[in-house]
Amino acid sequence: MAVFVALGAFLMTLAGGWTAQRVTDRRHLVLGLAGGLMLGVVGLDLLPEALRVAGDEVFGVPAALLLFVAGFLLAHLVERLLAARRAGHGADEHLHRAPEVGLTAAAAMVGHSAMDGVAIGAAFQVGGGMGASVALAVIAHDFADGFNTYTLTSLYGNARRKAVTMLVADAAAPLLGAASTLVFSIPEQLLGGYLGLFGGALLYLAAAEILPEAHHVHPARTTLLCTVAGAGFIWLVVGLAG
Repeated sequence: MAVFVALGAFLMTLAGGWTAQRVTDRRHLVLGLAGGLMLGVVGLDLLPEALRVAGDEVFGVPAALLLFVAGFLLAHLVERLLAARRAGHGADEHLHRAPEVGLTAAAAMVGHSAMDGVAIGAAFQVGGGMGASVALAVIAHDFADGFNTYTLTSLYGNARRKAVTMLVADAAAPLLGAASTLVFSIPEQLLGGYLGLFGGALLYLAAAEILPEAHHVHPARTTLLCTVAGAGFIWLVVGLAG
């Protein structure tokens, strides 16, 4: 049942990526929406769940928050190192983003989607009602995951073929994650730590890359409205799933 339900996540992820491809003539709106979706996923979904399950404090600070900050700094460090390497080879880092950053970010999205599949499988092990509730939340926000995976990959200058490849991998990841729960389960504290780390990296990409790019050429109110709408959509999903 868990794998069957994960098929819904597969289709919803592809739908999100297809939408991102089709609206390239409104790129600033796409980026504004993606930034809002990412902000909503981090602040309203990933971080609260990480704080709930990550466990003890470390020197007075919840472990999930420390990993959240570490994820933010790690994403910043990786981007700066790759940009410096490109600059050392004669590229202007302000005009040419490192494609590796986009692929790394998309790979993190794939990992997150695999964990979504694990969550579906684990919830069905608890009971059918719990499994249905978790599946609803995952399927609803996988549209945003597909949208963001394609947008992140293409934003950093990767070819369309690579963006589509990462999208398909992101769509298949929940199926593999759900199937893996037939063999083993991930400790809850480890899952919470992962969510905190991933949330920090995702917030960096949204705040430092996606949203500035969205408003750079087209600082229109419609772009801002798309950002607010993206965050609001995730709030709606979280509320309905709760």
